[in-house]
Amino acid sequence: MSIMSDLSEIVKERRLELERLQKQGVKIVGYVPAGFVPEELIWASGAIPVALNRGGDPYAVLKSIEFIPRFFDTYSRSQIGYWANGEPLYRMVDMVVVPSTDKNIAAIADCWEMWTNTKLLRLGIPHNNLTNHAFGYYVDDLHILKEELEKLTGAAINEDKLKEEIELGNRIRMLFRKINEGRKAKVTPISGIDFIKLHHASFILDRKVFAEYLESVLLKMEKVNGKAGPRVFVIGSSLAEGDYKIYELLENAGTQVVAEDFSEGMRPYRQDVGMEGEPITALAEAYFRDRVPLPAFFRPAKERIPELFRMADEFQVDGILWYSLMYREAHEIEGIHFGRMAEQKGFRFMRLLSDYDEAEREMFRTRIEAFIETMDHL
Repeated sequence: MSIMSDLSEIVKERRLELERLQKQGVKIVGYVPAGFVPEELIWASGAIPVALNRGGDPYAVLKSIEFIPRFFDTYSRSQIGYWANGEPLYRMVDMVVVPSTDKNIAAIADCWEMWTNTKLLRLGIPHNNLTNHAFGYYVDDLHILKEELEKLTGAAINEDKLKEEIELGNRIRMLFRKINEGRKAKVTPISGIDFIKLHHASFILDRKVFAEYLESVLLKMEKVNGKAGPRVFVIGSSLAEGDYKIYELLENAGTQVVAEDFSEGMRPYRQDVGMEGEPITALAEAYFRDRVPLPAFFRPAKERIPELFRMADEFQVDGILWYSLMYREAHEIEGIHFGRMAEQKGFRFMRLLSDYDEAEREMFRTRIEAFIETMDHL
């Protein structure tokens, strides 16, 4: 049973509230949630950040073919398709920030620039976070983001306000860590799909309201009883709002999804932002230099893969499911390599590739049932 039965209504009400706030002159800033766009800067400017993170619907993928070639990944094509179909949140944004992490996400920026009149900022993301040069590049881009936000809202971002937003962000990250820690129990007190829906809700709700909601979830978790089942770790490229079929199939079949890692669609919550020193540098350290595990397109991968296996051990998982979207080559390549290592370490492992096709569900169901049977024999 879900411990968050009211969350969808709260999110629905927030969407209506955003429309009212925009009519009052508040600016709405959309961004791709890959973990590299610090929301604290947007909040400190007086604007409201919202993630462009819908997915799972084949109609958006099909619509995108009018604007972007098919060989870009499913998640990126969907973001264009939702705009083309007039999704309200995608049409209301006053500015879009796209982190240029790889060619797929960069294509979202290309299409917004070509087909819309919305103000666009490309946030450059170097692919190696270990050098001072790369770190300086990212810091410079955050300063550019700050300047563009100030132009958009007409308000200066002062250091005190930014630190206040960082402190609130740290509170939310701390609460996410506490909820996640509870998943180490033999019977996890929160389902995997609920944990992911918390991440997705965090991309649109007012942060003070959301922090209070997380507190209430923690209290409810203390009273949850359930049945132990095989423990699964899900790793993938992107997990969009609405793309829940993998979690539904796993958990309806009796497994517990106790850990996950995705490049897009999850909030980075494992590291706090430092409160000492210059705030933008502190943001860069948390969102870029100290972030582990980094997405699959980062090089070198020597930090990411050991961290994923550390998480698998920490959460005592029985199996690992690698969930990639079509044409996301970096994740597919890493998935093959990671799968061989996982099997050598004794984990049951399976890879699934999705294009948000409705016909996938039954095929995935069959494969997941077979995957679970292998864990039952551990």
